Amino acid sequence: MTLIKHSANVDGMSEPAISLEGVGKRFGDVVALDGIDLDVPAGTVFGLLGPNGAGKTTAVRILTTLLRPDEGRATVLGHDVVREPHVVRSRIGLAGQYAAVDENLTGRENLRLIGRLTHLTAAAVRQRADELLELFGLADAAGRTAKTYSGGMRRRLDLAAALVHRPPVLFLDEPTTGLDPASRNDLWHVIEELVASGTTLLLTTQYLEEADRLADRLAVIDHGHVIAEGTSAELKARLGGTVIELGFHDAALATRVAPTLGAGAHVEGASVEVTVEGGPRAVAGILRQLEGDGIEATTLTVREPSLDDVFLSLTGHKATTDELEGAGA
Repeated sequence: MTLIKHSANVDGMSEPAISLEGVGKRFGDVVALDGIDLDVPAGTVFGLLGPNGAGKTTAVRILTTLLRPDEGRATVLGHDVVREPHVVRSRIGLAGQYAAVDENLTGRENLRLIGRLTHLTAAAVRQRADELLELFGLADAAGRTAKTYSGGMRRRLDLAAALVHRPPVLFLDEPTTGLDPASRNDLWHVIEELVASGTTLLLTTQYLEEADRLADRLAVIDHGHVIAEGTSAELKARLGGTVIELGFHDAALATRVAPTLGAGAHVEGASVEVTVEGGPRAVAGILRQLEGDGIEATTLTVREPSLDDVFLSLTGHKATTDELEGAGA
């Protein structure tokens, strides 16, 4: 099935499909967003990354009219989220961190209910529900209640519900959290089809592999500020060099060795990671240095910088599931 094709110039406008200009939001004394600026071109995927409480979900809630910004301006397809919330809601789809489906309705009934709420005709509702059930691999389970679905099936049904009215802009807030690798990969394929059809997508995720695969551009948010923005390749290029990971017999030895490898060395358990210039020559130099100190590494891995390395360099820690944002700001 072919998804509806959206023009890259949505609504005849050349301005960004999604825009945040100096947007700030506080919750008491907590600053969730501190004047952030972002532009998302139409027909692209934009990924938001950041540690726990960075402000990613707050930004999504503002853009989807669920929260009002304290300052600044946010627009979707040129429509102000504060002054024109009803227009914005009619043009967007949202799939949050948890599947928002009625467990007591069947998969088909859930989609038909959404269709009626978005004012589609009865015939259009039936057709669209069947199309989406087929697209998301749920046709065989369409007559079963959602409470009998697996976690991956519920996430697919939730995403299908967000697409019933064919929104040109879609917000996915950690859409694959809690899914097994196979279900996550299936959902990635669906997302890639959506993007190919012209949908503009803003994605928050706790999986850097997901951002690396899906996003055209990325922004890293920390403490309510955008601290880096660019393509995955551009962000990796900022690090330069080669990443060397050395494993040792125990964590104490790794901690003792790290300072000798340079200021950027990072210890995790019994391993030390460091980014160096010079490739093979630098590796040989490090091994000679360890040998001279009478220290032997148990493992050695040499690779190019990853998005995880970028995250580490920007925020000071790796992007683990426990550290990255859950249902909070």
